[in-house]
Amino acid sequence: MSNLAPKRLFSTRPILAFSLIVLLKSFLTWMVVFGGPNWTTLLKEVPFALIVFCFIEWFATKRKLVYYLSANLLMTAILFAVLMYYKYYGVIVTYVALNQVNQVTAVSNSVFSLMDPYYLLVFIDIVVMAYYLIRRKKGQYWKTASQKRISRRVLATLFGISLALCLFNIVPNRASMNEIVKAEQMGILNYEAYTIFSNKNQELVASSDITQAKIDELKQIDKPASPKLYNAASGKNLIIIQMESFQNFLIDLKIDGQEITPNMNKLAKENYYFNNFYQGVGQGNTSDAEFVVNTSFYIPPNGAATQVYPKKELPSLPRLMQEHGYDTATFHTNIVDFWNRGELYKALGFNRYYDKTFFGDEDSVFFAASDEVLYSKTAAELERMDQGDKPFYAQVISMTAHHPFTIPERKYKMELPDRYKDTFVGDYLRAQNYADYALGLFIDDLKQRGIWDNSVIVVYGDHLGLPIYSLDHDDKVLMQEIYGREYGSAEMINIPLVIAASGVTEPQVFTQLGGQVDILPTVANLLGFPLDKQIHFGQDILNNASSNLLPQRYYLPTGSFVSSKELFLSGSGYEDGTHLPLPGASAVSLDSQDEFNRALELLKLSDSYVSQLPTWK
Repeated sequence: MSNLAPKRLFSTRPILAFSLIVLLKSFLTWMVVFGGPNWTTLLKEVPFALIVFCFIEWFATKRKLVYYLSANLLMTAILFAVLMYYKYYGVIVTYVALNQVNQVTAVSNSVFSLMDPYYLLVFIDIVVMAYYLIRRKKGQYWKTASQKRISRRVLATLFGISLALCLFNIVPNRASMNEIVKAEQMGILNYEAYTIFSNKNQELVASSDITQAKIDELKQIDKPASPKLYNAASGKNLIIIQMESFQNFLIDLKIDGQEITPNMNKLAKENYYFNNFYQGVGQGNTSDAEFVVNTSFYIPPNGAATQVYPKKELPSLPRLMQEHGYDTATFHTNIVDFWNRGELYKALGFNRYYDKTFFGDEDSVFFAASDEVLYSKTAAELERMDQGDKPFYAQVISMTAHHPFTIPERKYKMELPDRYKDTFVGDYLRAQNYADYALGLFIDDLKQRGIWDNSVIVVYGDHLGLPIYSLDHDDKVLMQEIYGREYGSAEMINIPLVIAASGVTEPQVFTQLGGQVDILPTVANLLGFPLDKQIHFGQDILNNASSNLLPQRYYLPTGSFVSSKELFLSGSGYEDGTHLPLPGASAVSLDSQDEFNRALELLKLSDSYVSQLPTWK
């Protein structure tokens, strides 16, 4: 009889059974995201569930169990999405990411590669319940038993206590800047609800108050009267090559004496190479990099730039080039609808784009034609453009070295040491080795067609490839071997920049801080295009080497920034933030409150300026 009592209790009181289920799933999610649950998890996650369940008990007269199952499924989906999203981005997913749903099928390999089998434990109760309900006799008993009503007074008391606990967790922690910290302080389910109901429009700075002088002052830019290399590449074509997931540690990397990226190594040795260069992307990853590089604006606070600013008439590099008589085009082997690129390219003002309809399905890898096809067909088209009466600007977006980096065997160009085989890091190195091989073919092709010597070539990584959140123990050991130290946040967002221009550049390593936002003003200086009438948030890193400030978003918590000495990761605010020295820096500045404030102000100015731009017609 005593053994049956708990079973009957959970059968007749589903509010207890489902609350326990939510708690167990919350424990699993906290273990992955926050490093483990604690007793406060009970007080942060269960009260939210109890509020939902109290509504079911209060209003559901029939099909009560169906409502419980639906609520459980919804909360399970939220927690599972949090697990998967954190595994790659290192952030807590919110409803804003629903805009990405149509991208998921295109990158399904990436999604499945992130899944540890034990994540599926969050669904096991649903499978068990479904089986139980199929067993008609037992299912009917459960349905009937669950209809037993709870005293309205008890429900009201339980609802009141739960609501008070939710508010106690949410209200004091609203000001926290670090999204991970905020979700831990509030509880994941509370945080998800908070992001929906607290979604208010940011107070914008008037466009008339946003001037280049104000931006330069915040960045402490002291522009020289006679900038070095101004107009040095006048009249040359501009070719910007965006390398998929290419991180800086790949440059000069050898594994057991074998070069991973020999062509990029050669390019970096013979030209201008910036090794202290950082990404500025967010939810849109590759498309965000296209946005930042072509506008010198920061990414929006929520969502991909292509989805937040799709119809803005953006001051951009393509428009600047066209004002000076250039033809402009962009090349990407995927369909133009992916990440809403069709509207992005209109917003940026490209004369035309080349997508899957141009490159076809030949030699397909993942979801589009390979880099070899990209570069071969692009080179032929650039030769045609080069024979016209205008110089050109072309942006070329590589793709084959895309997460999860499991390229087909026909693309293998190296043999991995045994310790790297069947590892995430090993797959990444092999994919980047192939991407480098294809880039080498492109460079040779441009030289043979007579395009190379008459062009400025800019090559950079679009975003990180190895998120620290995605690495298992073996991967971390391999990254420790590669770096000779722990692989952390600063290393993760460090990407290379190489600028090559015959007759202009020479072998030189630049150690000053730079970011993707700086590419537009740097290129404009080389080509001799003044930016007096174009708002931009980057700086010419050939002439402003003493200091820089790079606000970060998304992959790092809001309020984080990279300065000349450190990577600062915000906590609830500045005071409990983390100071991480950049490679080569002897010490961090523990008094960087001013940089923190200026970084936030720069983000606000960028958001305000772009939000108030006119829409294109």
